[in-house]
Amino acid sequence: MSQYQRLLLIINPALRHSPAINHAAALAKASGASLHIAALVKPLEILSLLDEGVQEKARESYLQDHRDWLKNQATNLNALGLKVTTEVMWADDMKQDILDHVTEMQPDLLIKEVQHESALKRAFFTPLDWHLLRHCPIPVYLVGGGGHALPRKVVAAVDASDTAPADSELNERIIQQATNLALQCDAELHLLYACDLSGVYLADMGGLALPDITKELRTTEEQSFSKLAGRYGVPSDRRHFVLGHPVAALSDFANEQQVDVIVMGRVQYHGLEKLLGSTTEHILYQVPCSVLAV
Repeated sequence: MSQYQRLLLIINPALRHSPAINHAAALAKASGASLHIAALVKPLEILSLLDEGVQEKARESYLQDHRDWLKNQATNLNALGLKVTTEVMWADDMKQDILDHVTEMQPDLLIKEVQHESALKRAFFTPLDWHLLRHCPIPVYLVGGGGHALPRKVVAAVDASDTAPADSELNERIIQQATNLALQCDAELHLLYACDLSGVYLADMGGLALPDITKELRTTEEQSFSKLAGRYGVPSDRRHFVLGHPVAALSDFANEQQVDVIVMGRVQYHGLEKLLGSTTEHILYQVPCSVLAV
């Protein structure tokens, strides 16, 4: 049985050339899942300048235009054998409305196009995608601008530096999700560990940045990663141990290897880490591919 029975796609109907519909449709067809497309529309401030009667007609006309367009999209997808339903509605609180849809529908996967935000804006406001990564109770598939609609290369990005039960469990969930997605799409599955040695030895060695310690740490981390990969039967040519800051290392790898989807974990952060954002959150703005966060 497929791991996906029901998919929920959230779109901005004003962005009619978004790749998200094609990605969601390809995954639905490969898995045999039903697909519900919810077009959430932000209220138009300009309408508040109109008389009340005219305002209501303009609102309805605006929504109807999007309904007609989305209905046509669904008709085309239904003709391909997909089970597609749609809705168009105003969203007064986009973050909460999306989470409410998830709670009501209980889908297996939430799909949405990455919404790029400037660094300046991120400094003052938590981006919508970050909010979903932190609060959505199901896996979130954020579609980037590149990559094949149906993934051909899937990468599970793990952290082999810590063997604590919580981290081991997260690695297991990442690998399981990546494996299921790859099997569903008949894609290549790779395992990657982006190791930042500076962070490891500063935490574990009291800040002693000595060459012999660095070499020993690298060996230890590689062995830890190799053990993890061996536990899941990952072939040697599909294992990738790279050094560097995770965001930069993953971005370079995704570009060089033409990755379609990176599967990563979502970690709960507090205080300054929550303000600055996690590796998974920052990856959204660096990689050309999609990100599946579990």
